[in-house]
Amino acid sequence: MGSAVELRTDYSASELRRLARASQDARQSSRLLSLAAVLDGMSRADAARIGGMDRQTLRDWVHRFNEAGPEGLKDAWYGGPEPRLLPKQLAELAEIVEIGPDPAVDGVVRWRRVEARRTAS
Repeated sequence: MGSAVELRTDYSASELRRLARASQDARQSSRLLSLAAVLDGMSRADAARIGGMDRQTLRDWVHRFNEAGPEGLKDAWYGGPEPRLLPKQLAELAEIVEIGPDPAVDGVVRWRRVEARRTAS
């Protein structure tokens, strides 16, 4: 069984609790509170329970905290995939949808994806 990962000591437990209170990110707050409990001497398993995680997950957050401090405890969002449409194409599609179908020309009174795709191409 491996030894516990050392937690950086440039923050005290009370500082971590203060940061948790001030944070607008609930997940970051719970992670900060778990780390504060570790600094207070609580077992890693009990400290992990405070943050609603298991011991291994707490260990992963300790690594992130050691590398990046409190900001490392925020979830990393990467913005998702690149848009498939160019801005010009997106504007054209928005215009087509806004105008809506012409029953005489398009043969439908409400767009479905297949009709919108046919009209857009």
